[in-house]
Amino acid sequence: MSSLPSQIYAVVDQPRWVERLGGAGLRFIELYLRDLSEEDVRAQALLAQELAARFNVSLALNRYWQTAIELGYEWLHLGPEDLETADLEAIRTSGIRFGISTHTRQELETALACKPDYISFGPVWSTELRGVKLTGRGLKQLAEWRELCGDVPLVAIGGLTVPRLTECLEAGADTVAVMSDFIGHSDPEGQVRHWLDAVSEESTST
Repeated sequence: MSSLPSQIYAVVDQPRWVERLGGAGLRFIELYLRDLSEEDVRAQALLAQELAARFNVSLALNRYWQTAIELGYEWLHLGPEDLETADLEAIRTSGIRFGISTHTRQELETALACKPDYISFGPVWSTELRGVKLTGRGLKQLAEWRELCGDVPLVAIGGLTVPRLTECLEAGADTVAVMSDFIGHSDPEGQVRHWLDAVSEESTST
């Protein structure tokens, strides 16, 4: 089972964030694109890939598995709905590593049967994604997922802030995924340093 590149996993909606956050020191970023034509998805995925290579970032593409395979992406992220159409055999044959989002016990069982390289659980805390409010599922369920996932790496996502890092790691998360606390922050680069410092402190205290 593959380990994840970092304890911090940024989710971004535009390639420029790969340059900004990668330049500030982040090493694992997921490109989350929506409402674009197939041509635009490919163009943005390609630009993000070029920036990731420049800044030594491990890059994941959300949903668009054919594009990820075509461009030779290192990582792919799938949601439960993507599993209905994704060709897992083609994904595995390509050598791309992939993770799957889960929110319910049934989704987790389906995801684990796919033998992913990591499982994502959330939202841990209530948050908002693209204008839709999402209710937090809590640290207790995160800890339950840790038990159910066995040796599969676990990513916690949803409402993550620096003060909540320790709680997620103590509940069993291997990595925390952060979106709004980076791309919605007034000083994204400074926030990256804040997160990196917190992870470093966690590492030295354990």
